[in-house]
Amino acid sequence: MANRIFRLTRIDWRLALLIACCQSFLSISEIPAQQPRQRGSEASGEFGVLVSGSQVASRAGLAMLEEGGNAVDAAVTSMLVQSVLESRLFCFGSEVPIIVYDAKRDVVEVVAGLGAAPRLATRQWFMEHRNGLIQGRGDIANAVVPGFLDACLTALSRYGTRTFARCAEPMIEVLRERAAMNVADVPRQLYQRDGSGSNAADWLQHHQNFLQLMESLVAAEKAGRGDRLRGLRLVADYFYRGPVARALDAWSQANGGLLRYVDMAQHVTRIEEPTSVDFNGYTIYKCDVWTQGPYLLQTMKMLEGQDLVELGLNSADYIHYVTETIKLAMADRDAYFGDPHFVQVPLQQLLSNDYVTMRRKLVDMQVASMEQRAGNPRIGSPLLGKAPQDYEVTSGHGNDTTSCLVADRWGNVVSATPSGWGGVYAGDTGIELGSRMIGLTTWQNHPSLVQPGKRPRITLTPTLVLRDGKPIMAVSVAGGDQQDQTSIQVLLNHLVFGMEPLAAVMTDRFGTDHHINWFGHDRAKLGSLTVSRDLPQSELKSLESRGHKLQLGRPAASAVILTIDQDRGIKRAAGQPGRFALGY
Repeated sequence: MANRIFRLTRIDWRLALLIACCQSFLSISEIPAQQPRQRGSEASGEFGVLVSGSQVASRAGLAMLEEGGNAVDAAVTSMLVQSVLESRLFCFGSEVPIIVYDAKRDVVEVVAGLGAAPRLATRQWFMEHRNGLIQGRGDIANAVVPGFLDACLTALSRYGTRTFARCAEPMIEVLRERAAMNVADVPRQLYQRDGSGSNAADWLQHHQNFLQLMESLVAAEKAGRGDRLRGLRLVADYFYRGPVARALDAWSQANGGLLRYVDMAQHVTRIEEPTSVDFNGYTIYKCDVWTQGPYLLQTMKMLEGQDLVELGLNSADYIHYVTETIKLAMADRDAYFGDPHFVQVPLQQLLSNDYVTMRRKLVDMQVASMEQRAGNPRIGSPLLGKAPQDYEVTSGHGNDTTSCLVADRWGNVVSATPSGWGGVYAGDTGIELGSRMIGLTTWQNHPSLVQPGKRPRITLTPTLVLRDGKPIMAVSVAGGDQQDQTSIQVLLNHLVFGMEPLAAVMTDRFGTDHHINWFGHDRAKLGSLTVSRDLPQSELKSLESRGHKLQLGRPAASAVILTIDQDRGIKRAAGQPGRFALGY
């Protein structure tokens, strides 16, 4: 057994959860003492690997794998724990896009774990009540239907082997530990979250309510009398069409919110086909245009036409070429992407060879572009002739999002990017609602114009890579608009430059804000480029001479990676500091 980390019995993992949970009270980062922050985390194994944003969650997920659960069982277990311990990044009442490789059926599918805007969420309402702004945290009107729980239940029903109660055990253990605390013993860092305004008493009450909610969901499942699929449906019914939905409706109406029972009752988690392109013999899969993912695919197709090795990793030529290519693809993202159930996005044309070839020719190796240059794929033109619609409006910002990647012994792989935009506690329901409606706008003719039942466009964008029809790599990144800029570089580091997983996520990266901010809707910072302060002076001067507006530092994003050696059967996972990889 290669690089075996440890084996946990049921009693052992509960002890590990208790120890790690107590450690988490002392440090929000949950970094174990033996793992220096600057190194990151890595693990390998023959049977399974997992990497997430929480030490406790990773241990719980690994225990699930070791007891015979599959990748989906482990991912759901991990993410449920993450929704408690990483609630500043990802709350239970929020969303998660999931890409699954189902080894038994040999298919890649997307679990679209994103809720829609309530039926009362209209442009007119926001114009009259919010001066046309859809704000970030703290506004009761910014909640879409919580998509996370139903995404987990749908994934367990379609791919999993365990009950909801079994997957929720570690989460409930953590909640019990927290709910039993005295107010005076709650560490300040646990309740002082950006923009929440909560105190220790509110924090404690929320966790007591949260525990009651989870115990009620587990009790609802028991009515299935051992029928696993029926039990999962009963959990969904209790939450979306039963007492929880009724309580959310009453609370929302009493406090000026927009969510109603009918919004919850009609929520559906769709199973979708992924979007994909071929790149140098690999097939890269992303979610559809309700995420930003397809612009990564367009970027990779444009990059395939250049000898990147000859340019030299992180040379001025390399940074310039990749950045200019990203600028072109992100301009198309900003101009066209939105919920495909409401807007017609010309995705097939955006990813066509002819269009990509035309767009690639716009890159000038000597000059950094100072415009957002969207194309016109509908008529086959490399340039649209006008910049994507934007406004100098700031509607709120945040740094939410975490990650979860899992591979199991049977060949199943899960790539997920849970996120939160935590907003408000929904009374005594135990639910912290997200603020994802910030991804919609009130701007006429905009692809993300707010409409009842419309999903906000999100930056959350997990990645899965196959070669010869089998998964060999998965990536998930936290970092808003920087997520796929980071994913592109991690993909290139491994697929083109052959880096090992940890090196692929830890190597210096670069990034640009030459795009419209999908959260605050700020205008593009034309020509901006953040590069490592360790870049040689000659390379910095070369970039400056081309017109790039340089800032020294590291783009705000955190990456995790999972790789599978299909020949040797070895699975590896790695993550930046604050991410926790385990394997067996």
